[in-house]
Amino acid sequence: MHWEGICAIWLRDTKAMFRERSRIFGSIMRPILWLIIMGNGLRPAMQNATGIEYTKFIFPGVVGMTLIFTSIHSATSIIWDREFGFLREVMVAPLHRSAIVIGKALGGSTQATIQGLITLAFAPLVGLWPTPLQILRIILLMLLISFSLTSLGILIASRMSSFEGFGSISNFVVMPLYFLSGSIYPLNNLPLWLKALTAINPLSYGVDAMRGQIINVYHFSIYTDLMAVGGFGALMLALAIPMFNKS
Repeated sequence: MHWEGICAIWLRDTKAMFRERSRIFGSIMRPILWLIIMGNGLRPAMQNATGIEYTKFIFPGVVGMTLIFTSIHSATSIIWDREFGFLREVMVAPLHRSAIVIGKALGGSTQATIQGLITLAFAPLVGLWPTPLQILRIILLMLLISFSLTSLGILIASRMSSFEGFGSISNFVVMPLYFLSGSIYPLNNLPLWLKALTAINPLSYGVDAMRGQIINVYHFSIYTDLMAVGGFGALMLALAIPMFNKS
């Protein structure tokens, strides 16, 4: 494995986030708007269904929203690099294609985790005070979830030749993943067809794991959550590498 190449690609993509201040601004404003509008707007209808204060219930889902949008969006760097010739220079280097994909996945997951931490900093606004040990566990969960979702984004971006095409396909993927994850409503008492969709949604397990760590409410077990998210990430990476080679 070409670790130096992986680290170089990871570092380059991570630094790119800090050069685009609008992305950091968006990561701050998005959770505030969702917590204020969604939390307060649906609180009267959802309070009894969740059994706890609704803003606390959806907070892990807001963190999950930050992760999925940032992770998938980070894969646009592949199209950007292809468009401006940087990817061609990387391809002629003595670097295995799998190392490029892994470096991109690590870079995207690092960006998403940093923005997830910014969102997590708003926890006291809804009355949540995670301990240092909880924060450490949440960071590890965010890295695992982000790596899996970034691998999905790379799989999509590998077959796209334009930003417009990637945006259309990614939105078609992101929105169902988010709304079927239980981020804004409990997964209990759903119709059978909806339960089946949430059960095959990897983000359902990621949000459930974070909700369990933040407010100690689980729908699945933590072991099921970790196996589902980790297995999905391994599958997406295994599919993304040959797809990237073909492109």
